Amino acid sequence: MLVNFSVQNFRSIKDKITLSFEATKSKDLEDYYIIEPREGVRLLKLGMIYGANASGKTNILSALDFLGRFILNPKEKKTEIIDIKPFAYDYSKNSVFNIEFYYDTIKYLYELELNDEYVVSELLYNFTPNKSLVYKRNTDSKKKITNIEFGNKLTIKKTHKESLEANTLWNNTVLGGYLKTNIESKELQDVIYWCNVVLSPMIKHDSDLSEFVFDGLYSDDLSKDTILKVLRKADFNILDIHVDKKEYEITDELLNYMKGSLSNSRFDEIKDKEKVETNQVYFEHDMGGGEKLQIPLYDESVGTQRYYEFGGVLDRLIRKNRIFCIDELESSLHPDLLKHFLLSFLVNSKQSQLIVTTHLRELLMEQDIFRKDAIWFTEKKEDGSTDLYSLDDFDTSVIRKSSSIYNAYKAGKLGATPNLSDYYLDIDYGEE
Repeated sequence: MLVNFSVQNFRSIKDKITLSFEATKSKDLEDYYIIEPREGVRLLKLGMIYGANASGKTNILSALDFLGRFILNPKEKKTEIIDIKPFAYDYSKNSVFNIEFYYDTIKYLYELELNDEYVVSELLYNFTPNKSLVYKRNTDSKKKITNIEFGNKLTIKKTHKESLEANTLWNNTVLGGYLKTNIESKELQDVIYWCNVVLSPMIKHDSDLSEFVFDGLYSDDLSKDTILKVLRKADFNILDIHVDKKEYEITDELLNYMKGSLSNSRFDEIKDKEKVETNQVYFEHDMGGGEKLQIPLYDESVGTQRYYEFGGVLDRLIRKNRIFCIDELESSLHPDLLKHFLLSFLVNSKQSQLIVTTHLRELLMEQDIFRKDAIWFTEKKEDGSTDLYSLDDFDTSVIRKSSSIYNAYKAGKLGATPNLSDYYLDIDYGEE
């Protein structure tokens, strides 16, 4: 479970900003919003980020996604460049990430500082219950050598420590070095598991989740019953979902048919094969009077396809302990479906967390279903960088208990809105 995440000097983010899931003392919607990884610790399930276009909402999710991917995909050679974009493309300044999270009942604190060439410094603490160093790492940039100071919490042999240090290239994290080393460490494995399993890949507005849902249904890793319940309660009139795989022999006719619908890389991948396997998904609809009709997934509306995909996400959130980041949640969804998705998550999930960005300000009218500490705003500062703040930061002079959050946001009292001028465009139309 995520406690908080901070980032500095990443894309539009210049100064340090922190997205926190630590709940305030408010008892509003306690049963639906609060999870407790340990006695006395209250964390939020949901974080919603509002803001104008280009204000940095997506970059906050991208920063968390980058951190997870960088840890899990260590570089093979020390000559490889780290693909990181600092603020204003100023590569002379380092980027800094800080994340605090729970794995089971153990809290971990991980910090990382890096630039486009190498990891400058890195440290990991755990709290069991007091703060204890697991390791501290720094890099000799001239020699391109990693130095690691191990704390008492890392219970591994001396020879294993030497092996870990040798496998941690200057452009990798210690956790990435651990993935290349045949050693065992509970502390390092906890963090790897959290990044690899608990923290799910970021979902963008155009992410295709159909293969993720198909694979989950086909292997029974996702619950068809859950997805059907989600679809039925959203009034899609779907009786059943049928998934199957079919094999086709590769013929010239089939290749000509597929060439226009596949990317060049995917086409090159299958053109020399003898057979190709395809995923088959059909929805069974109730047509009334006992009549049923099977419709292929690709013939369903875009909204139906998207909510089917989000049904798979909901199943993960409800039945597992997962963190999902979804950018522009409202994409391809009716506002009522978006609200239905959020409420289904809040009511049914027990341990998972959801971070979303959205432009749908009408959701702010639903004050009976949202906590103030779960709503965040991004705003572009004078230098073009991103500022992040919570609705809970405003005092009663701006937002009273009886105030309309929607009206306050619409009127610009909360910031995080586009600074629009008039509609006139001074255009030289020229002569025809």
